[in-house]
Amino acid sequence: MKGIESILENNQKWVETKRAEDPDFFNRLANGQKPKYLFIGCSDSRVPASAITGTGPGEMFVHRNIANLVINTDFNLLSVLQYAVEVLGVEDIMVVGHYGCGGVAAAAANKQYGLIDGWLTNIRDVIRMHEMEFLRIKDEEVRLRRLVELNVIEQVRNLSKTSIIQNARKGSKPPRLHGLVYDIKEGLLKDLEVEDNLITELEHIYGTEAMRHAEEVLEEQVGQELSKDHAPLMNPQNQDQQNSKNHKEQKNSLSKAN
Repeated sequence: MKGIESILENNQKWVETKRAEDPDFFNRLANGQKPKYLFIGCSDSRVPASAITGTGPGEMFVHRNIANLVINTDFNLLSVLQYAVEVLGVEDIMVVGHYGCGGVAAAAANKQYGLIDGWLTNIRDVIRMHEMEFLRIKDEEVRLRRLVELNVIEQVRNLSKTSIIQNARKGSKPPRLHGLVYDIKEGLLKDLEVEDNLITELEHIYGTEAMRHAEEVLEEQVGQELSKDHAPLMNPQNQDQQNSKNHKEQKNSLSKAN
């Protein structure tokens, strides 16, 4: 059996297996989700997020893209991140790369690939930041493995730069950030142990404070404009009375002068 038919058949078998193990399994899932983890990984089909982490449905929120990048203009990723942190309240966020990543290898090659070139530029920026270490490694396989690790480290850094994470850190239970690499040959995850000082050492550059609400800013601007005029606002009736008073004063001044 080929095509979508095999997918549908596999789904039916999976449902039957799950119901046999736990008749209430799908009812519990339908009541909502409260995952503890956010997984930001590569789209590579060899890196199944739930399988390699031993998590089941409802335990892990997942976002995947080419080479597990965290780009601060990627509204897809930022939307996932904000929802995971501010709504779901995840406790741990993992950026998960993998050795043998095609996106990382393509970025290290001196070639053009088309539409994806713009995306790969973000990995080439990682090479630029770590150029001395990268070029000192002569073995190509070892060099690419190290680039996978460096890319994960920089994406964890990018996470810490987002206002979403910065604001979360002001709370009582901010999510913990992790950088992991999956070794496809071994099936094991490696913790790169990205230290907190590695994330915060550039706080003086990337740290930001939330601005006041737009209405408050607008109110302040209006107040400044009014203070320049040094005059209270009047309704039309009061304005007419003031004009009449000024006219009488001018008339009396002319009578006295004559």
